[in-house]
Amino acid sequence: MVMNFAFKTGKYNGSTITILGRNAVLTKVREMPVIGGSGLFRFARGYVEARTMWFDLKSGDATVEYSCYVLHY
Repeated sequence: MVMNFAFKTGKYNGSTITILGRNAVLTKVREMPVIGGSGLFRFARGYVEARTMWFDLKSGDATVEYSCYVLHY
């Protein structure tokens, strides 16, 4: 899975964080690496912890909580 978090307001306005990794939705908790970003997060490193709160097998809908831990220079 590839995911970008884009910041639209405040101190990090215009910056993004890029995440790349396996996101097995049926696994309760999983980690994915932060591989960089743009703007203030150009050289960012860290990880995202994803937790599935709810998942419907029939529709494929899910509610997932993402906690992001990032170091940037």
